[in-house]
Amino acid sequence: MIRHLSYFALLGTAAAANFTVERMPNPAGVDPQVGGVDVLPDGKVAVVFHRGEAMTFDPATKTWSKFAEGLQEPLGVIAESASSWLVMQRAELTRLKDTDGDGQADDYETVFDGFGMTGNYHEFAFGPAKGPDGSLYIALNLGSNGAGVREEIRGKWSEIGDLDFKQMIHDNEWGKRSVKAGRMYSRVPWRGWVLKLSPDGKTMTPFACGFRSPDGIGVDADGNVMVTDNQGDWRGTSPLHVLKPGGFHGHPASLVWQEGWNLGNPLKLPLAKIDAMRVKESGRFPQGELANSPTQSVVFPKTWGPYAGQVLIGEMNQKRMVRFTADDVNGFRQGSLIPIFDGTDLGNGNHRIAFANDGTLWVGKTHLSWAGAEGLVKVAPTQVNDAFIVTAVKLEKTAEGHSFRISFSQPLPSVNSIRLDRFNYLYHEDYGSPKVDEANVEITKREKIGDGHEWRLTVTPKLGAIHRFDLGGLKSEDGKSLEGKSVYYQASELP
Repeated sequence: MIRHLSYFALLGTAAAANFTVERMPNPAGVDPQVGGVDVLPDGKVAVVFHRGEAMTFDPATKTWSKFAEGLQEPLGVIAESASSWLVMQRAELTRLKDTDGDGQADDYETVFDGFGMTGNYHEFAFGPAKGPDGSLYIALNLGSNGAGVREEIRGKWSEIGDLDFKQMIHDNEWGKRSVKAGRMYSRVPWRGWVLKLSPDGKTMTPFACGFRSPDGIGVDADGNVMVTDNQGDWRGTSPLHVLKPGGFHGHPASLVWQEGWNLGNPLKLPLAKIDAMRVKESGRFPQGELANSPTQSVVFPKTWGPYAGQVLIGEMNQKRMVRFTADDVNGFRQGSLIPIFDGTDLGNGNHRIAFANDGTLWVGKTHLSWAGAEGLVKVAPTQVNDAFIVTAVKLEKTAEGHSFRISFSQPLPSVNSIRLDRFNYLYHEDYGSPKVDEANVEITKREKIGDGHEWRLTVTPKLGAIHRFDLGGLKSEDGKSLEGKSVYYQASELP
């Protein structure tokens, strides 16, 4: 009999003692839906709002001050200094500069706008994320067949598709033609791509393609660019991708902009061919169970004790976030997704996140007619050094076959209560996927390593499947309950 973990089985109060959650006052006269958050060197918080304002929040006085206004749907910010902010608008990456020292930007400099736009409502732009060498990365949404294009576009038009330009123009007859456009489409340059920019924005390199709605872009502790995408067409459930330079990450529409592309409409290629071309997922968020709409990723700082170096990922619909622990197998970075902040007062709508130097986590919330919330929230770590969590899961080859080596922040006397099952999602053109290939996985041996901080579980894993560990019954040697009671390991590679 296959076990199904309910949503409520994932909840717990172990995390509540480790964090405090405080909602900040909203700025007067501003729609408080947050598109970007960063922290300035002095601890003040740089926030950009969906409707166009850029504002600074002072945690000491809990007051807001305006830095800029008139922006077009900003969905990311890097605060280089109090007087220079990089903001990703819908149409361009912009540097806002305060040149006269009055605290407000007076110079709006275009850093990069070398990507196409059709006027389709779904052509969002996300980022920037900064690499260790100072390079900038931005991610571009596909267009949606919920609407067509406008008569005036920016960039080259791709003739690859069932509808020509005039047929794609949004008018009263669009509904009759929309299905031929593809559910999500890329008819102007770099839609569905992540682009790499030089620090000054003057040099652009197409970095990776195959994305649908890559709302979350970040860089891990090793300098790898990471993207979370959203469930939809060609997305059985929301994925996490560690990007491969030049790689195709699954959604075919953007392939038309790959250099030398000569295979016609990629949406019409045989499924097996497309599947063989793609870079597999590094992690997958089971829809409705772990997450619905994952967002930005950032790295836990050293001040977060056993979490340090792991990746924290925002989530819009669930009242939690998710952390990622990496496992490099056969040269491919995959790993585990684990819920965090269950049982706290965090709430949902967790769209943009940033850590301050003192370890404070700032969370910007939004909803934009979907599930979510609004405003700015402060999460302060209190007893994180005492947290009882999973710190790593490694899939290894052993003389007996394969095993999962699980590391904990505190030693355990026993892991007999751990249960393991697996499941998968279909890779196909349809929107989303049910769970498939569900089965229990037998743990044939449970071996204590050293003092009990690590345990080895001998299993027979399945290539490509999500392996779900039920850890709800675990207790540390001093009786603590585990924070993060389920672990979802993505076995895209077997060692």
